Parts: sequence; structure tokens; C-alpha cells
Amino acid sequence: MNNAPRSYLFVPGDRPERFGKALESGADAVVVDLEDAVAPPAKQAAREAVAALLAQAQQPERIVVRINDEATPWFEADLAMLREGGARAVMLPKAERAASLDILRSVCPGIAVLPLIESARGVLAAEALAATQGVARLVFGTVDFALDMDLQGPLAATVGLDFAAARIALASRAAGLLPPVAGVTVAIDDEARLRADMERARAHGFGAKLCIHPKQVAPVHALLAPSADELAWAHRVLAAAEAAGAGVVQVDGRMVDKPVIERARRLVLRSA
Repeated sequence: MNNAPRSYLFVPGDRPERFGKALESGADAVVVDLEDAVAPPAKQAAREAVAALLAQAQQPERIVVRINDEATPWFEADLAMLREGGARAVMLPKAERAASLDILRSVCPGIAVLPLIESARGVLAAEALAATQGVARLVFGTVDFALDMDLQGPLAATVGLDFAAARIALASRAAGLLPPVAGVTVAIDDEARLRADMERARAHGFGAKLCIHPKQVAPVHALLAPSADELAWAHRVLAAAEAAGAGVVQVDGRMVDKPVIERARRLVLRSA
């Protein structure tokens, strides 16, 4: 789990001059977008640019292609490009049914799929999507979900997303997937907002985040890493557990049993 991507940075598929900068940003994965970031007249040029990127990529495992959903006229051409270009991973927007993933995988066998859940139907189908063969992890499209649900008011970006976030995280865990990916923070220059969004996502069990600008990558990585105090506590717990050999011990005046030891172990792994 500690080798899983923490950040997924979007870059428009029709802006090949930005591909290099995105790959050099420090993001664990780069999502080359054929969907929302590309106007209809530019779809074919974007496919050609992405195909060229895949053909020359030195780290193809870092590249995720977000295609257009199956209800659009570009879906089949996007799948053909994925197959011919040898893409390793694909993000499928508007994911609402497992059958869509099966269609994708029938054309591109072996590709890792990241279903992007952006609607009420998608949230209610989270368990089925998570259990579908080939799914690497679920992704929460918070902006489109808020639009679909007509979330309004000052709590829309927090309380309004909580049920859906919890369900996506639960479905991911039950299916044995990597922790899901949190949605974007649209305020590029507001690190406090980014921090609040990431902390809330972590509270639900999310383990990564979509980014829309390179400047968001480093803060996301920092927020997902254990703090110095957390890491020091984890090392004390593991040392005490090893010294005790078995049974319950105390660390910092608190009982330490198997779940606490496992949490400490995971914190140390995250720090790596």
C-alpha cells in the first residue's frame, strides 16, 4: 500500500507541451485528460498526442488516461487508442455500472481501471464497481457529484459529501482495493482549503487525491505523510511490543494491543 500513488495530477490531453512539466512535477501519477479538459473539435488531436506520449514514455506506469464515458460519441475511439497505445491505466468517468467496466476491459485486457464516481447512481453502485475485475481503486468526482445532487450552501463541500465518501471508502475496503482517491480542490491558491479537504478525506479512509495544478502535489504528499510526532509514537509502540513479545503493553500511559500495533506499523510503512 505504501507504494500506491498519493497524487494524480491532471493535464489536458490536447496540450502536449505541458506533458513534460506534469511528469516532472513530483506527482506520483499523471492523468492525461481526454474528457472535460478537451473541447469536442480537439478530441482527435488529443488522442494522437496521448498516443505519442504513451509510445515514448519512460515511466508508462505513471500515466493514467481519462477517457470519455460510454454515452459519448468518442468512447470507442478512446478505447481503440488505449489498446493500440498500450496504456497501463485508465480513468473511466461517470462510472455507474459494472457492465461499462467489462466493456472497457474486453477491448483493453489487463488495463488497470479507476472508476470515477460522479453521481448518485455511481455512489449506490460503488460496491459493484469495486468488486469488478481489473479495478485498481475508486475515485470520487466530488464536483460533478455535488452538481448531480444539487448540493448547496456552506456545508455542501463537507457534510454534503460525507455519506458518499464513506460509502466509496467502505466499498473499497470490503473489496480489498487500495484506499480511494479524493476529488479535486478547485481553489488552486488556497492551501488551507486543500488541507481541510484532504484531512476530511483522510478521516473517511481515502489515501490519495486528484490535483489540478502542480503546486498542489507537494502539500498533498505532506498531508498524507505521518507527522514527526505520529512517527515517533509508532516507533515507541513497535519497540514496546517487540520487547513485550506478546500480550498487552502500555505506551505513554495507554494500553497497546494488536489493533494499535497494526496502526503503528502502517504509519511506519507510510513514512517510507
